[in-house]
Parts: sequence; C-alpha cells; structure tokens
Amino acid sequence: MPPFSYPSTVLSESVRVHRWQGHRCESRLVRTSAPRLAPLLMVGGAFQRKESWGRFEREFLAHMDVLTIDPPGWGASDVLPDDHGVDFLADAVRHMLDENGLDHVNVLGGSYGTAIAYRVAQRYPERVGRVVLIGTMTQIPEHARAAMRRTMDYLAARRMEEYARAAVALLMNEERLHAVVNGTRVRRFLLRRLTGLPEAEAEQTYTNTYRLLTQRMVDTEVPPAAPVLVTTGEHDAFTTPDLCREMAATCLDSWFAEVSGADHMVFLERTVELAELATRFLSGQPFAGLPYCRTVERIADRRAESIGLPG
Repeated sequence: MPPFSYPSTVLSESVRVHRWQGHRCESRLVRTSAPRLAPLLMVGGAFQRKESWGRFEREFLAHMDVLTIDPPGWGASDVLPDDHGVDFLADAVRHMLDENGLDHVNVLGGSYGTAIAYRVAQRYPERVGRVVLIGTMTQIPEHARAAMRRTMDYLAARRMEEYARAAVALLMNEERLHAVVNGTRVRRFLLRRLTGLPEAEAEQTYTNTYRLLTQRMVDTEVPPAAPVLVTTGEHDAFTTPDLCREMAATCLDSWFAEVSGADHMVFLERTVELAELATRFLSGQPFAGLPYCRTVERIADRRAESIGLPG
C-alpha cells in the first residue's frame, strides 16, 4: 500500500523489545502532542506487523497515542508453539502495556487479533475503556475451516502462489469485488504480499493458523465489561455480518456497524471511514447519519442490569 507520513502532531516513536515467559515480543508506541482520548492499543490479524497499519494508524494519531504490537508469534517475534493459547497472548499484551507504562487503554483488534483483544478485555477489565473488533466471529464455521486447511497445505509445501490465491479468496469476496471500494487494488497488494511472504512469517502463519483451528480462541461465557463495537464490511464472506452480530450479542454493552462497499479487508478498503467510525465510538459520539454505514445497530444494552443499576 502507499507510504504515509505522520501528522505534524506526532512527538515521538519508540520501539521496545519485551520478553514474556521466555518469548520475544515487541511494541511500538507513537506519542502525539495533544491527545484527547486514551491511548489506543491496536492488535493486528494474520500477516500484520506492528508497523503495517499505515494510513489507518495515522487517522487515530490525530486524536490519541497509539501502541501497535508484535505479540509472541507475530512480526519481529519468534514462532510461538501452537500449544500456547489466547490466554498466553492476552497476558503477553498486558505485560507490554505494563512495560510501556500504560495503565488504561482503548483496544482495537482486527481479524485474528480480535480474539486477543476480546480476551484482554475479559481478563483485565480495569485496564480497558472501550473495544473495537473488526471482522470477527465466536467460532469458525466448517466451510471456512476447510478453506483454511487448504491454505495450510499450500503453505506447508511452500507453493506460495497457490497459497496466496487461496488465502486472498478466503479473506476477500472475489464474487463481489466490483462492489468493494479499492477492491482490485487491495487484492493485488495482498497477492503480492503473500506470494513473497518471508520464510519466518510463513512459519509463524502456519503455526498461528493451526492454533486458530485447534484451540478455543473466544470464550463468551464471561462477557467483557467494556462497551464493544463490532464491525465489518457488508460483503465480508469470511467473518460475515451475521457472525459479527453474533459476537456483539455476547457482550453486555455493544453495537454492530456494517460498512458499505467493503468486505473483510475493510481497514484497507475504507480506511478513513472505518477510522472515523471507530473514533466516534471511542469518544462516545453518536453514529447517526454516517453515509458509509449500511447499518448501525444497538445489539446489547445489559450493562445496567448486570451491575444492578436502574434501567
């Protein structure tokens, strides 16, 4: 994707190396001169490094400090054995927050990262203000499992062109590509990125996908206490709008927004619009009249009842 420059309000960027139970992880904290909201922790999905949020991160830096991370098994970190589950990853994230001196953050997770973000909000409610989940589900449907296993077969054989095509077909709704803003450009970018996946990232991706298929990544029995916005593109065929609504329904206090002209890769397709939607939610502004949202729904409003407040 095109390079971007930081807004003039950015004061500093610092990268920190961490160790969590013997495993390397990294964080990158960008400070801005006049933050009006709590720092934002961004937890990326598959193929995302802490430096790869690009313009999407830039939009948030106009309003808040941003912490991006490579948890164990991502980016600059080593491969994380697949028997380490989402609790281990959430605890590693909390450790990175501690070492950066961040006591209270808002959290944004994308795709695979939504499971980690959801678990951080569950395990550390005193640390989390609001949560945005982009492209998520409570469990993987069987048709998606079959497609993910196929990508793993290609990846194990290092048949990278076939892997890239299969992975992109899973992540993007190619039948609706004509209806997706920037769809063709994003597809070309992903094909190029995944075909050229470095060996270390290929190993990480294989192990992380195996973890996703064999472990329970989302436990909805204890809802997160924080308000949650769940969103995806209207054409998302992987984490479909219905699956995202189901995730929102597991929360005490939640909304669902369906972004028009986008699919699962909404943060690359409608970058500015998605960032505005998330910022509105993080700052408690109303959602009314957003031209890029096909729908915005109040899904759950059980917080008052659950903590004994009057309705």
